[in-house]
Parts: sequence; C-alpha cells; structure tokens
Amino acid sequence: MNDKIPQGPYCAVFKSLTKKDFLSTINHHMLSFLGRDPQRAGSRDLYKALAYTIRDFLVERWIATQKGYYAKGKKRVYYLSLEFLIGRSLGNSLINLGFYDEMAGVLQEMGYDLEEIREEEDDAALGNGGLGRLAACFLDSLATLGIPAYGYGIRYEYGLFYQRIVDGFQMEYPDNWLRYGTPWEFERPQNLYPVKYYGRVQRYRNNKGELRTEWIETKEIMAMACDVLVPGFNNDNVINMRLWTAKASREIDLGSFNRGNYISAVQEKVQSETISKVLYPSDDIREGQELRLKQQYFFVAATFQDILRRHKKKHEGFDSFADEIAVQLNDTHPAIAIPEFMRILVDEESVPWDKAWQICVGTFGYTNHTLMPEALETWPVELLGRVLPRHLEIIYEINRRFLELVAARYPGRDDLLREMSIIEESPVKRVRMAYLAIVGSHSVNGVAELHTHLLKTRLFKNFHDFYPGRFNCKTNGITQRRWLLKCNPGLAGLITDTIGGEWVTNLDYLRNLEPYAEQAKFRQKWAKVKTENKKRLAALIKQECGVVVNPNTMFDVQVKRIHEYKRQLLNVLHVITLYHRIANGEDTDSPPRTVVFGGKAAPSYFKAKLIIKLINSVAEVINNDSRVGDRLKVAFIPNYGVSVAEKIFPASDLSEQISTAGTEASGTGNMKFSLNGALTIGTLDGANIEILEEVGAENIFIFGMTTEEVEAARQNPDHNAFTVYRDNPEVKRTLDSIGNGSFSRGDTALFAPIVEGLLNSNDPYLLLLDLEDYLRCQKEVGALYLDQPNWIRKSILNVARMGKFSSDRTIREYAREIWGVPVD
Repeated sequence: MNDKIPQGPYCAVFKSLTKKDFLSTINHHMLSFLGRDPQRAGSRDLYKALAYTIRDFLVERWIATQKGYYAKGKKRVYYLSLEFLIGRSLGNSLINLGFYDEMAGVLQEMGYDLEEIREEEDDAALGNGGLGRLAACFLDSLATLGIPAYGYGIRYEYGLFYQRIVDGFQMEYPDNWLRYGTPWEFERPQNLYPVKYYGRVQRYRNNKGELRTEWIETKEIMAMACDVLVPGFNNDNVINMRLWTAKASREIDLGSFNRGNYISAVQEKVQSETISKVLYPSDDIREGQELRLKQQYFFVAATFQDILRRHKKKHEGFDSFADEIAVQLNDTHPAIAIPEFMRILVDEESVPWDKAWQICVGTFGYTNHTLMPEALETWPVELLGRVLPRHLEIIYEINRRFLELVAARYPGRDDLLREMSIIEESPVKRVRMAYLAIVGSHSVNGVAELHTHLLKTRLFKNFHDFYPGRFNCKTNGITQRRWLLKCNPGLAGLITDTIGGEWVTNLDYLRNLEPYAEQAKFRQKWAKVKTENKKRLAALIKQECGVVVNPNTMFDVQVKRIHEYKRQLLNVLHVITLYHRIANGEDTDSPPRTVVFGGKAAPSYFKAKLIIKLINSVAEVINNDSRVGDRLKVAFIPNYGVSVAEKIFPASDLSEQISTAGTEASGTGNMKFSLNGALTIGTLDGANIEILEEVGAENIFIFGMTTEEVEAARQNPDHNAFTVYRDNPEVKRTLDSIGNGSFSRGDTALFAPIVEGLLNSNDPYLLLLDLEDYLRCQKEVGALYLDQPNWIRKSILNVARMGKFSSDRTIREYAREIWGVPVD
C-alpha cells in the first residue's frame, strides 16, 4: 500500500529489521508483558503484543523528540481540549511509521490477518463528536509538521455511552473502552499534581507588608498523567497527548477503617476518582453541572502545573513566557484556564496584576465552535463561587477592569456594559465563559469563513468592534493520513499509482487527478474501488442492522450527532416522500437508494431520541414492504464512532450536509465524505460554502435558504410551515403518514411531538420552509446518479479539489498567524 509514499528516516529503522526480528519481539512481549504462551495465544493477545512492539519504537523517537525541543529552545504549543476522539491507534501508527504492509506480511507468516487483528482494538472513547475528532486530526498534523506541541485532556474511564437500538429506541450503556486495558498509554505516577476545590479565600500581609491572597481550607484530589504517543507521518517526530486521571489524595481513611467503618474509609477515594470516570456527565441536574465544572478545572489546573514545571527548567520568571509558550483553548471548556493562570501568576508568583494580564492575553488563543447562543457555555455564579471561590473573584476583577475600558471607549452606553459583561445580570447570575475567553485571549478564531463572519457581525459583534483584529478564521481540516490513506486503501492506492504519493503530506497535490476525470478507463477503476467499499459497508449493515442492501444502489448517507439543527428529520421526510412515490407507482425513473443514518443523541435530549425512533420505525416499514424491494432501503447503524466512520465514508455516494443555514460552525464530516469521493447535498452553511468554492457549483448540490433568508423567514409571520403543509399535497401526505400511525404500528401519539414541531411557525430550524427545495434538489441528485460516467467524473473532481481541507493547512495557519511558531 505504501510503496510509492515517500519514506522518512525513521522508516529506515524498520526496513533494517527482518521478519524474524519482528516475530521475536512480538513473542517476547507476549511472554513478558502478557504472560501468554505464543503458541496458545488468541487474537486479542496478539493485538496487544503487536501494540507493545510498535510502542517500543514510538517511545524511543518520543524521547529523542523531547530532547530536541529542549536543545533547540523552540516555542511550544499546548492544545487544551476536553475531547480527543482518536479512535484506534494500531493501524494509524503503522501507516504513519510507513510499515503497514511489512507488518501485514509478518502477521500473515504467523497465520493472522492484520485487518482482523485491528478489530480487536477498542476505540479510545475520549470524545463524542466533531470537536474531539478535529483535535485528533490536529495532533496528527502537529506531529507530521514537526511543531513542538502537546495535547492535554482527560483520560475518561468510560466514554460518552455505548449506543444500542432496542425496538427502534436509543438505549445507553456504559462505554467501558478500558475493560481490557490499553497498551498505548504510559502512566506517569511521577507527574502527579494536586488540584483544589471549595474552601475559602483569605487576605493577609506578607513580611514586606504587601496585601496578598491565598486559597485555603480546600479539598484536594491528585491528577496523574497518562501519555499516548502520536507519530508524525514518515518522520522522526513523535509527540504526546497527555491525559489526566484522577487519584485520591489519600488511599484510605485509617481513622474510619480502625473504627470499623470500612465504607467510609474508602469513600473519599471513590468520590475523588469520579472526576475522570465519565465523558461529559449529564448537566441537566445540579450534580451533573458541578461534576462537569470540576472536570474542566481538573484538567486545566493539572495542565498548567505541568506547563510551568517544564517552563521553569529553562527560565526564571515570566518575562518571556508568551514568547516561549502558546496555549490554544479548543472551545470554552478549558476557558477556566484564564483565571487559573492569573491566580498562579498573581497569588503564587507575586506578579503584578497588569503584567500578569499582559502575559495571560499574550499566551492564550481561543477557538469558538458554535453559532447558537444557547450552546455558549455559562456557569451559575453561585456554583462557580462555591467550587472555585478564588477564580470567581478573579473573574469579577477581570470583568471590572474590562468594563472600565468599555465605559471609557463608549461613555454613557450602559446597554453595552450589560451586553458585554462577563457576568450575566439575570435572575440567576451566570459567568459567560465565551466572553471570558475572548477578553483573555489575543486571538479568537472561527472555524469556517461563514462562521467567522457571523461571529464578527452577530454573535460577538460588540467584541469584534472593541477588539479590531482579534477575530480571525481558521477553516477546519482533516488529516488525509487517516481519512483517505488509512480508511480507504483501495482509493489511496489508485491515486498513488496514478499521480504518486506526495498527496499524503501535500493534499494540494491531488489537483493532478483532474485530467484523469475525463478518462473512461480511470473512471472505471474509480467505480470499481467504490463498489468494493460499498460491498464492505453492506456486510456491516447486514451484521449490525439485519438489513440486506444492494451495493449497486446509491448509498445516501447522513452520519453525525443527532440534533434538530443538523436536520436528520429533513432527510427522513425525503425518505418517506420517496417511499410513497415508489409504493404508489408514481416514481419510475429514480435510481434505487440505500439511505444510511448513524449518530448518537444526548441521553436527556428527548426530541433527538424520538427522531432516532422515527428513523428506525420508517426503516421497519419500508424494508418490509414488498412493493418497494431494493428500490429503497433504510438503515440506522448503531454506536457510530471513528472506526465505524472509517467504513462508511469510503462507501458513500451522497453526503447529507443539510443543517439550517447559520447553525453549523464548520463541520468536518463534509470534508471526509468529499475526500472519499462522495458528492454533497447541502445548504449554504458552515464549510459547505468553502467546499462549493473549491469543487465548483456544478459538482455539488446546493439547496435551501441562505443565512440572511433564514433570519428574514424567522421574522416574517407570513412565511410559516403550515402554509407549506396546506399548499403542497405531497408534503401533507408525508406529515399525515407520520401523524396517523403509519410508521408507529397505529400509535398516533408516539410521533405527535415531531409533527407538531414541524408545523409550528416558531420552528427554529425551518424544516418545512426548506423541504420543497430539498425535494427538488434530490431529484437532480437522482437524475445525475443515473448518468454514471458523469457522476464518477464529478466524484473524481471532488477528491482532486479537496487540498484546502487538510488539517496540515489549518495547523500551518494557526502556527503562523496565532502561535508565532515557525513551520516548514
């Protein structure tokens, strides 16, 4: 697979080893690490032994990389994210090391298949969606580009949840991805830091008579580092993702134990270690909110102790801190780092406030990931003040000084003071974490051109006016190493055979594919790769859903988090419309379709979970209707995650990116689909706009209202959903069939909330107002799919024009324009 890919110096180490060397090393790990007889070991044992073997090579290069950072005194980048959705590590490591095919040969000699061994690895459940997958792509690019960088997050013992579909409903089960342990991490008990909560604040005068502040009478837990190594592609660079796990400050209360109260003796340990147990506890109850706040502070506090430990090895004082260190906040979850750093500088290091603030702002950059005001994180003042009393004081002081500047710039504008205050003066006072992140950072970036424009002109207009030049765009990207080279080896091999392997580190090189889109023989090869990928996905659908689908049908796919604004429901309305047309003999010229859904709904999100039930209920009816046959099939693949995505993207013909314009910040799934040759049907939202600009309007299907039209429709009572329902018989038939029990075994109450929401003139996502244009656009999709040579031609051009959307480009822009770090 990698013969035509440029080989780095590290790869030479592998090339010098014989199969006998590797067999010996694998068997050694089987004996020494696992205590297993190699002759009697199973696939999971072999997977672990192989992982330990690869880890040995990684750690040598990681140590060399770290020494190089110190020797060269390079500026370091710290990427703080509450999620890192890295998926599986074995295949990715082998590919980045340039040794995938060789290792496959070693295992074949042992009587094993590498692809089967890879299936033994559980996905690292450290995230729940695009935010975490973006962070993982960034780590890959940081390592590949040789940027001195570290990712910091939490080592969750349990992921978000394991999703099963029971009678069409989502059911949540613990995602115990560590039940067999993980061979990829190094525990670092020597990197153990105290993290404090609660307590009170005390003022005192030091021996110089200066008024000082200290945070006392706190409860304390310990944060222990766990490192997961991330190799760059075919180079000597290996960086690490440092994840924190919670440990009790003491293992057992001997007083309680000696009194015979054995449960109380270990209670503190159990409570302390819940901090890193579960990804994103439900925050719809008070206890969930508090635990989530504690999680955020936990990893931030430990991270900054680690950063300062490293900084103080080579530097005295903080004069050059912002020149030596860049900290990027991935959304608002790590924003508590701003008052934490100020607390350290002012309270512990005695740095004057003004100087500390200058250092702080010079250090931080903030990436915003949402356009919806209700999704911007806020914390009740009472809660934050109880859990982190000193931090609340610091936030109030930051706010006081900031509002003084606002008042000086805009005298008499009390309205602006209220609108821009970090403290929301509502009946329940709340701290606006996005505002804190904006005020405390020298850079605030959006993640797509439209998203950034809307941040500047709507969501944070006052801040953009106050801080001209602070806001900027860094359009998201994906790593082509995982999302083409690894997940789609057939297509990657065809591309490499045709234009060479330079695209793996320079995605713009894919432009060289364009002339081949006009060659019939190349299109035939391209189509053959797609068919093989669809056969593999068809097998997965049969295995997971019990549905037999025809690989020769159009694979129409929407996989992402289930949320009303992402509008899976719009897709379902089209599916039902198609079903009625086919069942009633009204549609004789559209191509057969297999419509695939996947994604998780938040456990407390009733409407999203009901949409999952509707999808599965519609699938049950359609898949069992003999009038339809293979003309239309529907499948909901459960427990969508990185490894499932790696099977879905290569097999997709049509990518559904249909969010209401002005709601999706960027999206990265849209990029992954296009990079694997799917054509997009989408709204002018998020990065769809930039994909349109790159691939050309003739190679993408765009429908629906623009952001401006969406805003106008929301303000215009004459543009309401009921009018569409009343005036369009086909739309009425579709909604009536949902409401009358056709897809709920006669139960007219089950989906009533969905129908009522669709007909509500206050529907914030305007599904029915976009539905008619969506149906029109889907007819265009069907017509083009019947013209297979032209469809494949457009598929090739989509791939050829995806160079902009490499995370390598994104990281270069961050490095050059935000972090001030040189990159080749």
